[in-house]
Amino acid sequence: MHVSMTVPTEDLREVRTIYREIEAVGYDRAFSFEAKHNPFIPLAVAGEHTSSIELGTAIAIAFARTPMTLANAAWDLQTVTGGRFTLGLGSQIRPHIEQRYGMPWSKPAARMRELVLGIRAIFAAWQDGAPLSFEGEFYTHTRMIPAFDPGPNPFGPPPIFTAGFGPRMTAVAGEVADGFLVHPVNSRRSLQELTIPAIAEGARRAGRSVDEVQVVCVTIVVTGRDEAEMRRSREAVRGQLAFYGTTPAYLPVFELHGYGDLHPELYRLAKEDRWTEMPGLIDDELIETIGVVGEPGSIAAKIRSRLDGISDHVSLVNNRAPDPQHFAEVVADLHT
Repeated sequence: MHVSMTVPTEDLREVRTIYREIEAVGYDRAFSFEAKHNPFIPLAVAGEHTSSIELGTAIAIAFARTPMTLANAAWDLQTVTGGRFTLGLGSQIRPHIEQRYGMPWSKPAARMRELVLGIRAIFAAWQDGAPLSFEGEFYTHTRMIPAFDPGPNPFGPPPIFTAGFGPRMTAVAGEVADGFLVHPVNSRRSLQELTIPAIAEGARRAGRSVDEVQVVCVTIVVTGRDEAEMRRSREAVRGQLAFYGTTPAYLPVFELHGYGDLHPELYRLAKEDRWTEMPGLIDDELIETIGVVGEPGSIAAKIRSRLDGISDHVSLVNNRAPDPQHFAEVVADLHT
């Protein structure tokens, strides 16, 4: 199984060490995450301090940028990492796009589709010398002169993955992307009943096979080497799920498992700034439904069972604690 890890770096001075350690543990790929820091800069540094691990964004916020700015960043990272880069894109939500980034928001699925196609048009202009003539509803790119053309990438254009939730955004991956980053709020049942059918529908519209889309299942793992570590891991996930439960987009998975009533109560508590009370609404059964729970030696078998027939790509969620050794035993087991 191909194993990834998302690295939510807090201190950029630790980047060179963390990514080098992740590679040494045996991960196949490491993703940066856009929260407090730009997601591209850590990967430029990581590329200089690693040699074989794949690197990517999971995710870079697409609608905070244009196809041209994303294409530039991806092209250069593909070069400096020696062909190890994957551009992973997500939409974020409307308040952040409009109020934090000052960018327009409309028709997110259609906008994401067009943005990916725009990036591909730019890649084709640089790689193959094709005329740049992209005109869509949201983006227009029709000018490229030699002074701004980086020319062919020696490693070829980087793959583009999208992330998202809901049938429309998920279908976009099937239609135009090389891969799909499944949100951590998932279960085997939601993957089978919601995610894969939506990807397949997008692929059908584009005349593609669903097998052309690499599905990376971002998976919450609760584990520990002793009772205290297990308790800390479980409580961190309890808080994480409480936060996710405030967002309407994730409601279909909660409803699928009989937890639809949680959303309005969690949303109310969040609006009242009663964050410390929210984790108490998340029971152990929900944690074990959404997450993979157990001692380190049992996790790999449970992940294989969960993803059997769905995907052979998993990304382990580390609860915002980028300790490369935390899942070392799990990574080794997944590779055997």
